[in-house]
Amino acid sequence: MSKWLWAIQFESTNALDGHRTHLVFDGGMPLLFKTKRQCLAWIRVNYGYIRTRRDLRREPHGWRMPKPVKVRVRKFDEQRAESTPDAA
Repeated sequence: MSKWLWAIQFESTNALDGHRTHLVFDGGMPLLFKTKRQCLAWIRVNYGYIRTRRDLRREPHGWRMPKPVKVRVRKFDEQRAESTPDAA
């Protein structure tokens, strides 16, 4: 069973780390939204300040405005995985 949802992808590019991307997590789980509109609204409220902060977009941070990305969420069946021969 799988479902398509929206997540937030954060990007930064700087001399120390190069280009890095990751999903935004909250409480050990990725933040997921049913609609792109909900995702964009959350980004504006929580990361909107990056748009006006040139110092954060330049070195040493190199932050970019986070983007909504479509992700596929799948339910993992642990019992089924243990019964397959390559699960080791």
